[in-house]
Amino acid sequence: MRTTAFTGATALALALTALPAATTAPAGSKPPQPDLRRFYAQKVKWAACSSEKQNLPETVTKDKDVRCGTLTVPLDYARPDRGTVDLALLKVKASGAKRGSLLVNFGGPGGPGVAGLAADLKGFGDLGKRYDVVGFDPRGVGLSDPVTCGGEPEEPDGIDSGEEAAAVLARLRKTAERCVKESGPVLPHIGTVNVSRDMDVLRVALGDKKLNYLGFSYGTRLGAVYAAQFPKKVGRMVLDGVDTLTEPVEEQALASAEGQQTALDNFLLWCTKNAGCVFGDDSRRARQTMTQVIEDLDAMPLRSAEGEEFTGQDVVSVLGSALYSRQAWPALSQALGALLADGDPRALMRVGGIGGQGRPQGRAAARADVPEDNQTAALAAVNCADDPDRPDAKKVEREVERLQGEFEEASPVFGEHNLTLVLMCFGWPAGTSYIRDDVRDVDTPPLLLVGTRGDPATPYRWTEETARRLGSSAVVLDNKGDGHTGYFGSKCVKAKVDGFLLYKQMPKDGSSCAAEWKE
Repeated sequence: MRTTAFTGATALALALTALPAATTAPAGSKPPQPDLRRFYAQKVKWAACSSEKQNLPETVTKDKDVRCGTLTVPLDYARPDRGTVDLALLKVKASGAKRGSLLVNFGGPGGPGVAGLAADLKGFGDLGKRYDVVGFDPRGVGLSDPVTCGGEPEEPDGIDSGEEAAAVLARLRKTAERCVKESGPVLPHIGTVNVSRDMDVLRVALGDKKLNYLGFSYGTRLGAVYAAQFPKKVGRMVLDGVDTLTEPVEEQALASAEGQQTALDNFLLWCTKNAGCVFGDDSRRARQTMTQVIEDLDAMPLRSAEGEEFTGQDVVSVLGSALYSRQAWPALSQALGALLADGDPRALMRVGGIGGQGRPQGRAAARADVPEDNQTAALAAVNCADDPDRPDAKKVEREVERLQGEFEEASPVFGEHNLTLVLMCFGWPAGTSYIRDDVRDVDTPPLLLVGTRGDPATPYRWTEETARRLGSSAVVLDNKGDGHTGYFGSKCVKAKVDGFLLYKQMPKDGSSCAAEWKE
């Protein structure tokens, strides 16, 4: 199959007739819709990527099959005359007979799609033979009008009392105010609902009648929202590492702590079955040792020759990253061995760079106009824009001990950090209720949802919950393996996803892929 390319006046006419014109509504009828025709009339002007503009390596900028471009979208879709945002795009041209474009999102929220795709140009294998694979930086991210908090956003320390909770909440409110001040006009218009609308403008600009899409982690939320907003424009859509659409922040944070603990337990079980594991051969004792090491390093951190500290929470951070990918487990085992045997954290710190969405990750753009804190600022801004709940200060102060107990029970290792996520949106304006209330029973072609049993970030039950939420269109593929997402870590998942995207071969609902790693 191939998509016919329309040019000149024909393409412009099709783009314009696909949209309702803004008119004056008769009395008693619906108000006129904003006039978006000039945005939908765009065609992307592709050109060679630039080391200066996109901060990409020469291997990318000199590749004749890689092109960069921009797309202009309204800052506010309700008032399209009040400013615009230019979105950064990167395309890897199809190497064979093209059947259209495949838009990809690597997750986050806050992950740049331009740098992410540039980091692994050949990562989509057979898909790249038939599709132009397109990555984009969502509004507020990377090269697309990046948001910032003027430094790393406030991350609360451990909270042990109501008084400490009050102090932390006061700091968080100041941080939210600083984010608003530093980010400029894009911040109030960031979030998945608007990015979904940007994707539809991009679909038309790419010349596609339907959106073909592969979303990982947070990208699954983005795909689900697109399906709800533009059900008739959905082509072949895969959601891998399925996010929740319904749970409030507290429940999400608890589920994340439980998922990370499950992934850690699976790693320790694997380690203790292999000769030379620093934890010995008893997985239960290994869990106790791991917890004790973190507590000891929090109480008495290691110090480098330069005086820098390495704490137990630094270990937690590395574990959280490395457990995203089963491929990182051997290196993680060796690095923990060096830490426990010699008190040397350097190998563990190197392992902390492995993971991402279960695949090599591109470095964030380092141009002067992309703030260093952009990814963490965007993560907070998008999640808060998508969530209507806000923690009540008095309730937090009153219930901090109960919350501590629940998170400690969910995970003695990851519970403390995940408890702080409950407070992330304190001081931010309330977000949209659209995702929680309206993304349900979508009337689309079949959607393929991939859930991984040992996923530390998006627990498998979210796949099941989201499938029920989306309704009869959702088809679930059960990946029995480990790591965050399945496409880059399972040959079986990759084959089934490719089969659907290339040939429309949809697996049966509830079918599975076995774990592929030998113990």
